[in-house]
Amino acid sequence: MVFIKGMHFSSMYSVLITGGSKGIGKASAEVFDNEGYEVCTPKRSELDLTSRESIFSFIKDNSDGFDVIVNNAGVNSINLIEGVSTSEMEETLMVNLIAPILLVKGFVPMMKLKRTGRIVNIGSIWNVVSKPGRSIYSSTKHGVHGLTTTWALELSKYNVLVNTVSPGFTLTDLTKKNNTQSELKKIEEKIPIGRLALPEEIAKIIFMLGSYSNTYITGQNIVVDGGYSIQ
Repeated sequence: MVFIKGMHFSSMYSVLITGGSKGIGKASAEVFDNEGYEVCTPKRSELDLTSRESIFSFIKDNSDGFDVIVNNAGVNSINLIEGVSTSEMEETLMVNLIAPILLVKGFVPMMKLKRTGRIVNIGSIWNVVSKPGRSIYSSTKHGVHGLTTTWALELSKYNVLVNTVSPGFTLTDLTKKNNTQSELKKIEEKIPIGRLALPEEIAKIIFMLGSYSNTYITGQNIVVDGGYSIQ
């Protein structure tokens, strides 16, 4: 398990970021670290989001809880509905939706006891607009924001603020691996700003909502997509 101990707050606040080894998760870990938070980005051997037993074990091993939870990890298989396998469907639902529920269920009692906390759920533009082949992924991301709005109502009186950040096309290593330069160019042409987001741009929004600088925003879905979804 990777713990990054920041300097500014003497590790006063701790943050759990799932999927923190690359892309938006890694960029978010760096932002929180730079701002003095103690960052936990567990490896899959320590927290396997496809396994209920692993999740329960992780919660037990971290009984002191976290001040901030960023549910970032996700899987995104693209298939038309008749081509979606049962295993693919179950893995997507487990990682994208059920795992965040179990983690928050396990850690939120400590937030309520402390009467403070921040939860950021990572959604997607595919919970705002749609595209063929994303029925399972989109359904989980719609569900993620459903969790956000309900938890925001349940937890506001404990000063636990809950929000969704929904990124658009982002220039991660995976995006560059899965698309040729020509394909990336076509994507850019569809974005009003004219380029893909950088991971650190998404990370800054995640930090703003997940940090203790946020004192009043809760239950919102912040779409960070360069204007793609408003066309």
